[in-house]
Amino acid sequence: MSLEYLLDPTELDIGINYPGGLLRAVDQGLVNLTPWHIMQRDLAKKRFQGVRQRYRVMYVPFARRQDNDDLACFDPARPQRIFIIHDFAPEGAQEYREFPSFWDWFRSAVEDMMEFD
Repeated sequence: MSLEYLLDPTELDIGINYPGGLLRAVDQGLVNLTPWHIMQRDLAKKRFQGVRQRYRVMYVPFARRQDNDDLACFDPARPQRIFIIHDFAPEGAQEYREFPSFWDWFRSAVEDMMEFD
């Protein structure tokens, strides 16, 4: 795994295993799908800390959308699923989209990229 991207699971206070698809995308440099961007490690850590202060769910954000406050996240309590949250929304209103797997989210991110101007 590239040290430039993603949080090291050992620096988290919760257990998480990144899906193989995410690791593969990062290893292949597929990190900028404008408007979605897999976050560099420093930004991921900052957003992780902020999300932990705002929400009870222990989201682990890994990608951000550049034109709003949306984050793509894992929730260790619901492994393998990807959740899109609108960061800074009130507690309980933040989660608005769910994908069954990383690749489902990735396909959607590519579609967003094709439509984005």
